[in-house]
Amino acid sequence: MDKQIARLNIEHFRQRLAEEQDEVKRKTLLDLLVKEEEKLRKAEEADRGINRHNNK
Repeated sequence: MDKQIARLNIEHFRQRLAEEQDEVKRKTLLDLLVKEEEKLRKAEEADRGINRHNNK
């Protein structure tokens, strides 16, 4: 569930960035995008770690 929410947020932030002209808002969106991408990366790494552990 957390991964799906992160993916949706990433998609939303990318769409907003494509449309946003204000540089302050763009910086905020970029910061949020980076944080969500990191959150997703960590969740996926955690899942891979759990899957490896279960397959041993």
